[in-house]
Amino acid sequence: MRRHREQHRSGRIGWLRAAVLGADDGIVSTASLIVGVASAASSREQVILAGIAGLVAGSLSMAAGEYVSVSSQADTERADLAREKGELAADPQGEEDELTGIYVGRGLDRDLARQVARQLMAKDALVAHARDELGLTDALAARPLQAAVASAATFAAGAAVPILTIVVAPPSVWLVSAVSLVCLLVLGAVAARAGGASALLGAARVGFWGALAMAVTAGVGRLFGATPG
Repeated sequence: MRRHREQHRSGRIGWLRAAVLGADDGIVSTASLIVGVASAASSREQVILAGIAGLVAGSLSMAAGEYVSVSSQADTERADLAREKGELAADPQGEEDELTGIYVGRGLDRDLARQVARQLMAKDALVAHARDELGLTDALAARPLQAAVASAATFAAGAAVPILTIVVAPPSVWLVSAVSLVCLLVLGAVAARAGGASALLGAARVGFWGALAMAVTAGVGRLFGATPG
């Protein structure tokens, strides 16, 4: 008998969210920083230095922020599982009744729901309650280190785009903005497709916020800097 295999995208949520956030933030924040500094009529060396400083600081900040936030999520998950484990030990019949009620609410008749709850609890009661009562599964479990590494690496990759643009070409506000915006549109489209959404919508929403950020920082640079170069 041929085994039917399905590939779902939910398993990508943990690393995909961190990777997309990191790459998007890397491009937007570093390009905006470079655009702002370049708009203030700074020298090429100053613009490159600002970009590199933004890459290093941003990568470390993203890694730390993702690790701390996802660790908090993991702590909450562990606390919920520990509490559920204690409740299973203290009142197994009450927990079976609770699981039965969940299945009844999903459409099973009470006798079948009771049978399903009993069999699942006999196999692994904690896993059954974690999945159906708490909504916790291994595929969606918080992974702090994975999120931190993905976010930092993709931030650095994204930040490298505007920096390399300045390295290989004159520090032009329009060139950096254009290259960064194109990369943001591609990133938004690819991320949306990887998540099963519309590539056009993904590109549009990322492009809009990126363009807005660069426009604002360019305005700040012109306002507080010297005559733009």
